[in-house]
Amino acid sequence: MVALSNPTIEQFYVKTCKPVNPLTYPAIPLIDLSKPDSKHLLVKACQEFGFFKVVNHGIPLKLISKLESEATKFFSSPQSVKEKSGPPNPFGYGNKNIGRNGDVGWVEYLLLNTKPESDYNKIIASFENFQCVVDDYLRDVKNMACEILELMADELNIEQKNVFSKMLKDEQSDSVFRVNYYPPCPELQEHEINGGKLIGFGEHTDPQIISVLRSNNTSGLEIILKDGRWVSVPPDSESFFINVGDSLQVMTNGRFKSIKHRVVANSKKSRMSMIYFGGPPLNEKITPLASLLERDEESLYKEFTWFEYKKSALNFPLSHDRLGFFEKISCRI
Repeated sequence: MVALSNPTIEQFYVKTCKPVNPLTYPAIPLIDLSKPDSKHLLVKACQEFGFFKVVNHGIPLKLISKLESEATKFFSSPQSVKEKSGPPNPFGYGNKNIGRNGDVGWVEYLLLNTKPESDYNKIIASFENFQCVVDDYLRDVKNMACEILELMADELNIEQKNVFSKMLKDEQSDSVFRVNYYPPCPELQEHEINGGKLIGFGEHTDPQIISVLRSNNTSGLEIILKDGRWVSVPPDSESFFINVGDSLQVMTNGRFKSIKHRVVANSKKSRMSMIYFGGPPLNEKITPLASLLERDEESLYKEFTWFEYKKSALNFPLSHDRLGFFEKISCRI
């Protein structure tokens, strides 16, 4: 087990919600990217859930397994070695402290910039194979994210099919890659008996356009339903999970939903997740697309740049409604 220092373990706990019978809530949408009806199902999932799973994604399982193996080597390294890759500023290695507003989680992580000219290779310079695998993985996952965004645009009858994907393909795209490692926690067993859960990563929405998540076969990811119930997402190491980001919610004028999610830790098994956050360039204006606004439909959000939103989001705790500040007052009444 990786030794995590202060804060004390009690600070990581939340009370367990009333158990939910899996038979009483809708199944997480499953999208087969190889089928012609995937466009319709993608949009439906974004509107109803803001979250879905994709299969037949075309990314080699060998590459996925290799990345997990290299990441495991990194997080299994001595603490002194890992700390040479941090602290995050904002990129690098982090341990327990998430952001700068007091959020903590039972997690170690590595946050990397995906820009071609970034120096993330220096962060993991002593792990040569890791760097090469990350490069290959990011190339494939970015292509998949762009394909999904273009399918969405096509189904929405947007003439410019790359209206979303071009922001990820832009050389100045502010996309990031995060690897989260949640160590097993034997101390958790007593709290589990008493109805507690150890928070690995607190509840939040993703601010970017789209998030592409892959994890190992350890459960922990939870999403919140419209009725406020938290439900566990069954793990699937061969598939990818997709989150609608805040920016995509704005660009679709609220048609697509940016879902709130969290991760709870496990008492016996470690959890590894790898997330590509597809973001726009810093100077990109984020506003509802005119082509999606129906006659007399009012924009629900003020226009802002990705830099403005990112700067604002960093000033709030994870669970804060970060989009609320950018909603038009007239639309809240």
